[in-house]
Amino acid sequence: MERKSIVVVGSINMDMVANAARIPLAGETISGDGFATHPGGKGANQAVAAGRLGAAVKMIGRVGEDAFAAELRASLEGAGVDTSGVKSVAGSSGVAAIVVAASGENCIVVVPGANGTLRPEDLDEHVETIRSAGAVLAQLEIPPETVKRLAEMCHEAKVPFVLDPAPARELPRSLLKLVTWFTPNETEAAFYAQGTQAGDDAENIAQALLMLGVKNVVLKRGSEGFLLATAGGSLEVHPAYTVTAVDTTAAGDAFNGAFAMALVSGKTPVESSRFAAAAAAVSVTRRGAQPSMATLEEVDEFLAELPS
Repeated sequence: MERKSIVVVGSINMDMVANAARIPLAGETISGDGFATHPGGKGANQAVAAGRLGAAVKMIGRVGEDAFAAELRASLEGAGVDTSGVKSVAGSSGVAAIVVAASGENCIVVVPGANGTLRPEDLDEHVETIRSAGAVLAQLEIPPETVKRLAEMCHEAKVPFVLDPAPARELPRSLLKLVTWFTPNETEAAFYAQGTQAGDDAENIAQALLMLGVKNVVLKRGSEGFLLATAGGSLEVHPAYTVTAVDTTAAGDAFNGAFAMALVSGKTPVESSRFAAAAAAVSVTRRGAQPSMATLEEVDEFLAELPS
């Protein structure tokens, strides 16, 4: 693969989505008004997001030997993603059970399945692909030791490493210091920036994250937009684009895939973040994870129609 390609190492899930008026309370049963299955998984979603935008993308991950596997591969390939790094293993593919409220908000339970079998040594056959990439993306729906090894490989090869730290879990400082771009949402950021909580001043949270050793932070703030902060002292706060959201399930994944695509295309970090925010804005106007991802033409059209 050429230097400007993107490699995504992460989860591949089948999303099982129930639509309802609101998110049920603990112990409560409510009636829904729709159900569908969609290919998903944070890793696959980000790969599809970048692929739809025209990037050369290779996916490294695992699917099960079950009824979902063929559809999961087909969705990636339909976005132009190279799936030669996706292997089948015994057992089930990863599954996410998602409830989407009428407001667009959601809650998610993920069962890792085959994703949990991706081990550090499985990356060895992809060393040259990783070393020659323009950027490498990872998330935390695969074993943390695999993410750590990936970060080390990227650091050794001086390849930008973009980590979406979701779902939030304890990470060693030795891993965080290898992260080029740390892209949490507000809830995840508060988890990592100890002593803060979601809703605190975004700049303070970003500075607390930088103190952990990551080189740059893009704090995804949902309807509040994003904040970009670097260890060098640069700061960019950008409001969200105004759209009517129907499903926010994959907004963060749309952002990450678009952000990586823009970076490897030569855009500045600020330009890349703004472009990514536009891609995320388009995605929340449609239902489903991968089906909601925008094309380059759609993002360009969205940006062109914004008030000057």
